[in-house]
Amino acid sequence: MISAIVKLSELYRHLRIDAEYYKPEYLALEIALSKRGNLYPLRKYCSYIKKGIFDISPDLYTNSGVPLIRTSEIKNPLTNFTTTVYLDEKTHQEHYKTELHPNDIVITKIGAYIGDVAILPSKHPMYNFSQNVTGLSIKQISINSCYLFAFLMSQYGKSQIKRVIMLSGQGKIELEDIKDLTVYEASKTLQDKIGEAVTLSQDLIEESETVFSQAERFLLSELGLLDWRPGHCLSFVKNYSDAAQAQRIDAEYFQPKYEQIVNAVKSYKGGWDTLGNLVSVKKCVEVGSGEYLDEGIPFIRVSNLSPFEITEEKYISEKLYSELTQHQPKQGEILFSKDATPGIAYYLKEKPAKMIPSGGILRLKLKDKRVNEDYLTLVLNSLIVKEQINRDVGGSVILHWRPDQVKETLIPLLHEDIQSRIRQKIDESFALRRKSKHLLACAKQAVETAIERDEKIAMKWMKQQAEKLKI
Repeated sequence: MISAIVKLSELYRHLRIDAEYYKPEYLALEIALSKRGNLYPLRKYCSYIKKGIFDISPDLYTNSGVPLIRTSEIKNPLTNFTTTVYLDEKTHQEHYKTELHPNDIVITKIGAYIGDVAILPSKHPMYNFSQNVTGLSIKQISINSCYLFAFLMSQYGKSQIKRVIMLSGQGKIELEDIKDLTVYEASKTLQDKIGEAVTLSQDLIEESETVFSQAERFLLSELGLLDWRPGHCLSFVKNYSDAAQAQRIDAEYFQPKYEQIVNAVKSYKGGWDTLGNLVSVKKCVEVGSGEYLDEGIPFIRVSNLSPFEITEEKYISEKLYSELTQHQPKQGEILFSKDATPGIAYYLKEKPAKMIPSGGILRLKLKDKRVNEDYLTLVLNSLIVKEQINRDVGGSVILHWRPDQVKETLIPLLHEDIQSRIRQKIDESFALRRKSKHLLACAKQAVETAIERDEKIAMKWMKQQAEKLKI
């Protein structure tokens, strides 16, 4: 049994009487922070703290323009642009009051990843954000925003955010609670040093994305698709025999853009094969939301998958895990989504930690040496497969890609030398990402060291880490 004794005056001060708010770990971090001094509310450093655009129609989304930051883009701590939608200039200007810029900060205020934090990179000159996101427009002259981001990512920031989440009904964070988060204002020297690490971390991510895109360009160039753009035809003619063979009568399935992709793969000089001939396929399992825990063995859902990492959100008990160990992924497998957001592949290059993937995820194991795992993962994440998915699941309200359709996916068999070049680029990209994540971890650790010990010790530690990384 865990308990804490709280004075009545503390209840009045916080205006909270729920026991969850007064967990011992929260109280311990609050006391440690209060002893440091030089503390101010978050609102001091922001031009505004507000929620984003309310009820914007998906019809206004575009493929380019001003990025709309939704909860799906905030991947704690990185901003993920894999599924980003955009607003044209006109729509953005209609919502100019929620405009953000590089080095501003966003926090998920509702949804699956409530309380996640990200800093906006220099990838785009301006941003906007949705109603389920809280945007922090930072006064750059009052604090180094990269330092502020590192503070919010530290245990002293994260614990405060987690503490104020309302637990009744659907979790959410109130704007006033975010505005009142307590920030330790470090010296300018330490702020700038920590800010340098965060900035370099962002630069490394951009470099990683550039290298990864080079690998994608190798693939598309070899297939003659480097400059290909999908086009939607309002009318076209197909034979009845085509419909009979495909066992589909919906017009979307026969869009010429899908045929162009299929023809590019089938006409490739190096040949092609179906995914089912290249890999074995294992289905994963659903456990039901009633089994979800706040800690334990990670239960990996589609929303936890990206081409670059696996995140954690839901957990199951050790006991349930022991009953489902046949679903534990193994080193060398590729996790591949088939539901909700089908077509996300992640290669388990190292031995994975304990986890159980959900029923919306397949485990693929290579059984044909004509392709390597890195190359195959790249193809599965590419537009080549994305367009085949769009063809197969088009028109569905809830996207579901059947395993038999997955197995029939066409995979081009690029020459071994090109696959090796692709693998080298992917390895380089992931190495840059690891370095970026390490720098962010260093930035967080420096904040915590400054609070718990001394700023000079934090500065010395940061210098040692920089020397190790040769930066």
